[in-house]
Amino acid sequence: MNIFTYTRADDVASAVREKAADPAAKFIAGGTNLIDLMKEDVERPSRLIDITHTALKGISTIEKGRLRLGALAKNTDVAYNREIEVRYPLLAKAILAGASPQLRNMATVGGNLMQRTRCCYFYDTATACNKREPETGCSAVAGFNRAHAILGTSGHCIATHPSDMCVALAALEAVVHVTGSGGERAIPFAEFHRLPGDAPHIDTNLRVDEIITAVDLPAKGFAEHYAYLKVRDRASYAFALVSVAAALEMDGEKITEARLSLGGVAHKPWRDHQAETLLLGKQATADNFQRVADALLHGAKGFGHNNFKIELAKRAVVRALSQAASGEGQS
Repeated sequence: MNIFTYTRADDVASAVREKAADPAAKFIAGGTNLIDLMKEDVERPSRLIDITHTALKGISTIEKGRLRLGALAKNTDVAYNREIEVRYPLLAKAILAGASPQLRNMATVGGNLMQRTRCCYFYDTATACNKREPETGCSAVAGFNRAHAILGTSGHCIATHPSDMCVALAALEAVVHVTGSGGERAIPFAEFHRLPGDAPHIDTNLRVDEIITAVDLPAKGFAEHYAYLKVRDRASYAFALVSVAAALEMDGEKITEARLSLGGVAHKPWRDHQAETLLLGKQATADNFQRVADALLHGAKGFGHNNFKIELAKRAVVRALSQAASGEGQS
């Protein structure tokens, strides 16, 4: 049994002080991932710092037409916010494709960014896992790895990031705001999560005493030509085998801007800016979509059980781009 203490922070400054004083502490809000990990003895925090009483819940318009999501805004509130539905439907679709209504009612924006992999070996403390215990090995490489990564892997870890919301935020090029002992800073979404490398136990580039305070959405939301496609084993309450967030700007049939983010295939939402440029100035055709899909999956590597994901991801990219170009906006 893990013994821990509980404290409640009423503002961001006190939350940061508590965390700086005890690096083994964890912030808790909705608890939809952390509590599960504690039950499985994967996470063993010395202290839980309750941040639900801090003023981080709002959704508001800020300068230059951007929208700010408070770190404690609930996933449900974000997905059904009228401005999100109208200006950022890609984000709303992605959130509604994840988890269950009950979990979305508890889960928060900041918690979604911080959730950890659902790799079965990570959750099983009887197996070797570099993410759970560094330098112990990766059981998934030679084990049952059907759900595991095919891009950005290392010999130390082939786990995937589980979020749907984060795939959409990566495509939208959101910005994460954090506060710590050293002050405030803004982190471009592409730089927030890490690939495993030789330190897979470090999921993000947050410093030990920092807390997420908000996520900013840019003014451009790709509301006319977007799609969130999630391929999974069952129609609801399942993590993605492959997911695709596609966002296009179009001039007639010609593509003037393209964003593609993949989920279920890497340690973080996967983007390749060079592959995206292959669509610029091109017609919205299946052949052009196939070229970018091949480029996105260039270098993908399966580990046996998950070899099928490479072709599945290519087909999903083509389908999502076709839906986005046609304005279907299906999830």
